[in-house]
Amino acid sequence: MLKGYITVSEIAKKWKVNPRTIQVMCLKGKIQGAEKIGNMWMIPAETERPVDKRVKSGKYIKGKGT
Repeated sequence: MLKGYITVSEIAKKWKVNPRTIQVMCLKGKIQGAEKIGNMWMIPAETERPVDKRVKSGKYIKGKGT
């Protein structure tokens, strides 16, 4: 392991999300400083969790006909 970096599984446990979610976030560039080394993502240990922009209230942002 590289000093100062952690793996996808470690950050997934820390943020309480699925490891696949972390992989997708890395692929989309949502995690600052994440680097792919071979077939493994390495994430800086002090990285802040990105803001989740999904709608959680059950209300849609874009309504029909409005």
